[in-house]
Amino acid sequence: MSRETILAAINALPADVNASELEETLERLVFMAKVEEGIRQSEQDETISQEALLKLVQTREK
Repeated sequence: MSRETILAAINALPADVNASELEETLERLVFMAKVEEGIRQSEQDETISQEALLKLVQTREK
């Protein structure tokens, strides 16, 4: 996530930001960062197939 994106989110906050507004903004930034990371992983083939995931889940459930 770029510094500009983070600064834009911070600058969009009101001057007298309350705790819930700040928390919501931080949660949105974390979500956006995770989505960007997932896209990057997908583009670099750092993913596993659904079949492999199901096998992994089944193995861990035992």
